[in-house]
Amino acid sequence: MFLDFSQVDPRQAYSWLASTVIPRPVAWVSTVSADGVHNLAPFSFFQMITGKPPTIMISPLVQRDGSLKDTVRNAQHNGQMVVNLVSVEMADAMNETSFSYDADISEFERVNIATAPSTLIQPLRVAQAPVSLECEVVSCTPYPADAPSCHMILGRVLAAHFDERVLNEQQLPDPAKLNLLSRMGGDWYGRTRSDANFTLARPLGWAK
Repeated sequence: MFLDFSQVDPRQAYSWLASTVIPRPVAWVSTVSADGVHNLAPFSFFQMITGKPPTIMISPLVQRDGSLKDTVRNAQHNGQMVVNLVSVEMADAMNETSFSYDADISEFERVNIATAPSTLIQPLRVAQAPVSLECEVVSCTPYPADAPSCHMILGRVLAAHFDERVLNEQQLPDPAKLNLLSRMGGDWYGRTRSDANFTLARPLGWAK
């Protein structure tokens, strides 16, 4: 089957790609508005892009009516966000926060999600998240420039909070202990902890 994306409706293109580029980690992003409202929303267009400096990217889509998501507006306002990772146990709460509540409603309060203060920045973090990354927003770029469908937000990771129960003996996150949610296509989700996971040593290359 050949698919020419120049001939495909954008919604269909989204469905094809979102069902193909899987699994995707879920960033549960907390921000705070100019009025002091703490927002919480999930995004699966999310990835680490470099470790020097430690930087992640999220890409919130522009809403169907052309307006910006609260996360984008808040990130542009004060340049701060917390990226919380989502455990499988918190799937229902995460899903509820994906609803488009009005900007004056805090998803933390609406969905009854426990909060914890951040250390270096204003936005609250999810208290029960296994990992929370405090980030400084270094850029928020509309894409494509002529008719933006999303904003690519780069966040420099200033600090991280780890639940010690997910760490191994070397004090690093243990894939066997982390049980994070991953996004698939449509209504499908996955989890990072699985008996099907395996290790693979890096190739020796010319050292053979």
